[in-house]
This record gives sequence, structure tokens and C-alpha cells, in this order.
Amino acid sequence: MTLFDTLDILGTIAFAISGALSAMNRRFDLFGIFIIAFVTAIGGGTLRDVLISATPVSWMQNTVNLYLIGGVTMLSIIFRNKLNYLKKSLFLFDTIGLGIFTIIGVETGIQTNLAPIISIALGAMTGCFGGVIRDILCNEIPVIFRKEIYATASIAGGICFMILYTLNTPINLIYIITTLLIIIIRLIVVKYQVALPMFTVKNHKS
Repeated sequence: MTLFDTLDILGTIAFAISGALSAMNRRFDLFGIFIIAFVTAIGGGTLRDVLISATPVSWMQNTVNLYLIGGVTMLSIIFRNKLNYLKKSLFLFDTIGLGIFTIIGVETGIQTNLAPIISIALGAMTGCFGGVIRDILCNEIPVIFRKEIYATASIAGGICFMILYTLNTPINLIYIITTLLIIIIRLIVVKYQVALPMFTVKNHKS
């Protein structure tokens, strides 16, 4: 098993936990928790595979991921009381998943011979889309559309990946550096409440 495969598994686990925690916070039933965990874990990868015409998509070809998501979700339910400060736990696992799935998306773009900017975009979609589906199904505004820096961290990681790849940096080192960069950016911006500017349109009274 390569480091790439290991990261894929870790990303799936992180996003599955993130989805399960989000569903439990919204008081979903057992079926709802499994559905949210599932779509959070495979949403980004499914979009990625559809965009590059890699069908059937990866989770349809590798049923191990389905069993992995199911097992992780069940463990999240069983040990839900051990996961103290659920909101912080949700943020942590969501951030780990974002970092790992971003590099998987960028790497897939490179292997498919896509242009660097498209590979970076593919990485951001892979990292963010599962969370978008999760938030929509949980009746929340997706985090990437709020002032909190999320997709920007993913894009920064993708750019870092491409630069290191161009410099012929060992691929395993690229995986580690890029993932850590995304996680660190997310931790810093949340801790210090760094946000992108927001713009609104004034309503003129007639």
C-alpha cells in the first residue's frame, strides 16, 4: 500500500466522522447519520471522477470504502460521548479530510494530464464538495460560502502541490507538506478569525 492509498483511507475516515458528527449534532436518526457520513466521505471523489469521465466512480469499483465508511460511522455513534466538544471534533476531522482529499484531487488531475490550474481546481472540488453536500443536507449554508476561509486553504494547498511537483520534490514529501499546509492554514484562520471580505448590496427604499 502506497502513501497515496493510505491518505485516501485516512481522508475517507476523517470525512465520514465529520459527516456523522454533523448529523448527530442535527439529531438525525440512524439512517440519516449513515447517509450524511457516506455522502460527506464520497461526495468530492464522485464529482472528481465524473468530471474526468472516470466511471464507474471509485467507490463503485472498490467496495472496501463502503464497509470502511459504515464501520467508522458505527464507531462514531458508539463512542459519540467520548468525542468531547463535538463542534471542535467536527472542525478537526473536516480539516483533515479537506487537506487529504485536496492532494488526492490534484494528483488525479496531474495523472490525467490536465493543466496545472485545472488540477488545482480539481483538488479544491475534491476537498470541498463532500462538505458542501453535508451542509446542504443538514440545512446549513455550506462553509465554503461563508466568510470562513475554507476553499481558499484548499486552493493554497493545491498551488503548493504544483510548485513542489514542478521542482521534482519527492512525491511522498509533497503529500505531507501540502496536507500539513492546508491543515495549518485552517487552524490559524479559525483561531485568529481571519476571513475574506464580505460584500452586500444596499436595498434602496422607493
